[in-house]
Amino acid sequence: MSPCQSCGACCASFRVDFHPAELAGGTFAWGAGVPKEMTVPVTAAIVRMIGTDTAAPRCIALAGEVGREVGCTIYEGRPSPCREFDTEHAACNRARQRYGLPPL
Repeated sequence: MSPCQSCGACCASFRVDFHPAELAGGTFAWGAGVPKEMTVPVTAAIVRMIGTDTAAPRCIALAGEVGREVGCTIYEGRPSPCREFDTEHAACNRARQRYGLPPL
């Protein structure tokens, strides 16, 4: 099992902004794309995943308990920042540290 399926710290630590073309039905959407109702507009060229810009961030698409067992409810259609983030980023270990998890 991928460490990401038991972690989820990144989904509960960072703001997730992306171009509206990645929304469901958009030109650059993967899979079904991100459901529009899971986002808020920021500018004409940027939308944000709901929950990722709060004092205690947590993406609306994150299911489960961080550090135990998690999953993305829109995994196949997740936006580019989520697709590009991986365990090689130093930010991964910073997010894990925030939740008391050891570095990978």
